[in-house]
Amino acid sequence: MADQAKFIEQLSARYTPKGEFITLGKGMLDGEVVTEVDVTIPLKTINRHGLIAGATGTGKTKTLQVFAEQLSHQGIPSLVLDIKGDFSGIAAAGDQNAVITERYAKTQLPYNPQSFPVELMTISGEQGVKLRATVTEFGPLLLSKILDLNETQTSIISIVFKYCDDKGLPLIDLEDLKKVLQYVTDNPNGKAELISHYGSISPASLGAILRSIVALEQQGAALFFGEPSFDVEDLLQHRNGKGVVNILRVGNIQSKPQLFSTFMLSLFAEIYMTFPEEGDSGKPKLVLFIDEAHLIFKEASKALLSQIETMVKLIRSKGVGIYFITQIPGDVPENVLSQLGLKIQHALRGFTAKDRKEIQKAVENYPITEFYKAEDLIQNLGIGEAFITALDEKGIPTPLVHTYLISPESRMDILSDAEVYELTNRSALVAKYEEAVNKDSAYEMLVTRMEQAAEQAPPQRSKKVKEEPGMFESVMKSRAGRTFTNTLAREGAKFVLGMLGLGGRRK
Repeated sequence: MADQAKFIEQLSARYTPKGEFITLGKGMLDGEVVTEVDVTIPLKTINRHGLIAGATGTGKTKTLQVFAEQLSHQGIPSLVLDIKGDFSGIAAAGDQNAVITERYAKTQLPYNPQSFPVELMTISGEQGVKLRATVTEFGPLLLSKILDLNETQTSIISIVFKYCDDKGLPLIDLEDLKKVLQYVTDNPNGKAELISHYGSISPASLGAILRSIVALEQQGAALFFGEPSFDVEDLLQHRNGKGVVNILRVGNIQSKPQLFSTFMLSLFAEIYMTFPEEGDSGKPKLVLFIDEAHLIFKEASKALLSQIETMVKLIRSKGVGIYFITQIPGDVPENVLSQLGLKIQHALRGFTAKDRKEIQKAVENYPITEFYKAEDLIQNLGIGEAFITALDEKGIPTPLVHTYLISPESRMDILSDAEVYELTNRSALVAKYEEAVNKDSAYEMLVTRMEQAAEQAPPQRSKKVKEEPGMFESVMKSRAGRTFTNTLAREGAKFVLGMLGLGGRRK
């Protein structure tokens, strides 16, 4: 039996901050809740990022819900990437039941069922605030990363952006980009302008760029690129003194990884460029929660992985914290994991040799403790219990504490369709971003220019002349173009058959 008095003295000293904080639960020793030990996290260190990990069914999502609620109480807005689609209940008040009554009786904390201000968001057309960005806002380098272009192809995109900037051609959506590529490769005037001032585009490079654009469109990017462009300042709303919880529903990430990478790259870049330096402000401005992060790191592009590593290191100076929710710490790349100050570890299961290695690796990353045999206890944590280690106000890791977590004050279930409709129907942000704006941009301007040139051209002889297809059309009709289209259709069919369990067996 560990010394309870010593436990209370040591843990209370390290988990009692002088400034503002949030409370996650109570400390536990020898399987019993120790009400004298509050497990708190200083607001000052929440922008140092964190991890919520644990096996399926151990309570990670509810911990995320508690975390977002506690931040909201402190007036701190958050953005939750809801991949499983089970987080919307935070917009409705919770129901007190026997389980919650028992849990709060053990913690001796009050339970106040209540709802929290919520904005539902989407990048793929569901109900909610439509998140969009323009091609121009991405810029040539970021867009090239999304399209996975090589150095030569990236230089071509840079030339196209420079050409559009010089000629006053706004690049709003992907149709604008494709029309410009067509104009400078097929139209005599556009081709001459490009060659004389910027250089030419080879058919092979054009084909590679077009195939990448089409692949991105196939994942729904046509809905994402456009206007009105989303203003990241709209993530910083407050209502009745509470920070708004912004929920982005991205349940189709596995079928649309490139679209999701596009959004994430845009979001990180826009936040970093828009938010001012905060310095040591005492509390974060915004907290991002990336649920089911193992899917993110598995499906994300190389560009997104590189950007995440960079942003985790830099974005905290903007007053932004990033939290990853996943099954095992090993799901997060080492370069990212080393930057995470708060670790909330739910139970891990050692069913296989690989599982046991992951458990050992996780335990080795915790501060050494005299109060627990962490390697054994981590496999026997109950639902709603977790190991926690954080950073204190001086940035020093706190002792590992077995924590009995409080329950969410909001509903631990999803909203009904009627509730979602009501929520989105009264949202000012939904109204602000609902209708796409299709103002004159590069596409319309070039179409007008080409029509005027055709009207001014001398009349053609009546003799029939077989028109040669332009470079743009040739690429789309070439064997490579047809192969790409056929492959896309075939892979799509294989994906659907696989989802239905009808795929052929591998011999």
